[in-house]
Amino acid sequence: MKLGLINSAWVQSGQGTAHGIRMTREIGFDTIDIFADPLDLEISERILIRRECQAASLPIVSVACVAVGLIDFNPSVQRFHMQRCQAYLDFAYELEAKNVLLVLGEYIWERQVIRPQEQWLTAVKHLRTLGDYAAKLKLDIALELEPFKLSLLNNVEHMRHFIEDVNHPHVKANIDISHLHLAGVKPEELRKLKGKAIHVHISDCDGKVHGDLPPGRGVVDFAPYLKEIAALGINGAVSIELEYAPQPDRITDWVREAYESTAKLMREAGLRA
Repeated sequence: MKLGLINSAWVQSGQGTAHGIRMTREIGFDTIDIFADPLDLEISERILIRRECQAASLPIVSVACVAVGLIDFNPSVQRFHMQRCQAYLDFAYELEAKNVLLVLGEYIWERQVIRPQEQWLTAVKHLRTLGDYAAKLKLDIALELEPFKLSLLNNVEHMRHFIEDVNHPHVKANIDISHLHLAGVKPEELRKLKGKAIHVHISDCDGKVHGDLPPGRGVVDFAPYLKEIAALGINGAVSIELEYAPQPDRITDWVREAYESTAKLMREAGLRA
């Protein structure tokens, strides 16, 4: 598998998108994922992202989209987010990416008032439609597993069930290792996602809260998860997801540390030469 980085890691540098892309290649990453909302981007920024990635010979694998409103109870909100998700798919096509990483929302009002099954079925319906739209663009949708207690997709069994309910060849799973650890998911449970996963996120955490730390700075035991991921035979990328560095002026060191520790873990798991 390839080793990538989500470009949001460079936000703290304050030096712009182009700098982050160039540094991603300089450090040694194979690929890059883009975290940017196409509805907020000027055309100049969209062109810059594609141009700089091409210049750096850095393929874009994924474009990350948070669309919690897809399962809002208001039809008007759902319609807006469907259009917004389609804009993300258009953006991914423009960037020649492979997939849109989609974060669904949470059950509203602690699963009271509105039946949870209604929100589930709403999400299934919308993902079938988005799957059709993705298929026309020869793209995939990779669903994020979130570790939060009210998230629609917060464990492997829910992810498997959801993908089977959607039943669309262009709607698959993303595997986020720190999220699995926080959700108490055992590595062997990933076998349920055989043929259903297309992308991977990796980061560390303190075992209590969402952290997105460089691997090795937290408590996650990566080897068993990576062993199971290797057995899934995913033809894609493992993308490092980082949150804010404690020393913003040393963000390059933070990213380089994450690259080196992850590359070592992947080599040991037989995932990267």
